[in-house]
Amino acid sequence: MGAFIIRRVFYAIIMLFVVSFVSFVIISLPAGDFLDQKIAELEARGDRSASQRVDDYRERYGLDQPLLTQYWLWISNFVQGDFGLSFEYDRPVRELIGQRLTLSILLSLTTLTFTWAIAIPLGVYSAVNQYSLGDQIITTIAFIGIGIPGFLLALIVLYVAIVILNQDVVGLFSQQFKDAPWSLAKVWDLMKHLWVPALIGAVTGTAGTIRIMRGNLLDTFGQAFIESARARGLKQRTVVWRHAVRMAITPLIIILGTEAFPGILAGNILVEVVLGLPTIGPLYIQALTTQDMYMAGTVLVLIVFLLLVGNLVTDLVLAWIDPRVRLE
Repeated sequence: MGAFIIRRVFYAIIMLFVVSFVSFVIISLPAGDFLDQKIAELEARGDRSASQRVDDYRERYGLDQPLLTQYWLWISNFVQGDFGLSFEYDRPVRELIGQRLTLSILLSLTTLTFTWAIAIPLGVYSAVNQYSLGDQIITTIAFIGIGIPGFLLALIVLYVAIVILNQDVVGLFSQQFKDAPWSLAKVWDLMKHLWVPALIGAVTGTAGTIRIMRGNLLDTFGQAFIESARARGLKQRTVVWRHAVRMAITPLIIILGTEAFPGILAGNILVEVVLGLPTIGPLYIQALTTQDMYMAGTVLVLIVFLLLVGNLVTDLVLAWIDPRVRLE
């Protein structure tokens, strides 16, 4: 087990360096950079006072140096916790990500909780009662949920809430709490807003999870160990939940590691943009469109890091719950 973990960590370090270099090169490919655009905007307004500050930035981060030198300066500072400066916000990338990280994690966990709490029981019911009226209804709803894009559902929710119900569902806080210090009132206001994006994000995830759970459970019901459990006179509930579900849930654990972990930083970005959420996803999209290279590169490397961590955790959990899985 120890050798397996060490080997995976070694591979992960190599992968992170490769991804960081490739992403840095791709982000730097378009002609010019954010600072060039900023200088042009300031000069168009007649403001020339920022030229010295821009020159300082170029010297500090080696933006006037070859690309390999720029990458080395960034990655050497990155491993020390200095992710560079966001040129658009004129603030450290670490500070901007830290401000939004808590809300991103909270939204991701809430969406995941909604998804699993709804999808697993419905998937089990659908498989146990195959071809029944309830199964047909659940399957139909699941297909509709898979076919509805999350951003379209977000737009529909915005229209219904604002135009029909006259409710403010944009963002995660009401106007009076956006810049207010944390308090019980602000936490309650967050809870009143959080369920909307979480539920929207859970719709497509729930639909797909129901289909996966139903299909895997039906396959598991045909396994010899299930027939053996039934032959021993175990109750149907015990056979289903203690034996069948434990095996059928394996693909969901794999999805949890490959989607939920990186989804903390880049979950349903389009939904977050439409609803104007103060999470990391919209920050990442904005950084890509404006060539804010250190912000975009940092978020991308962190997403890959969480993906690698999720894969490792998934392998360890599968080896624990499924005796058929062998790490070697």
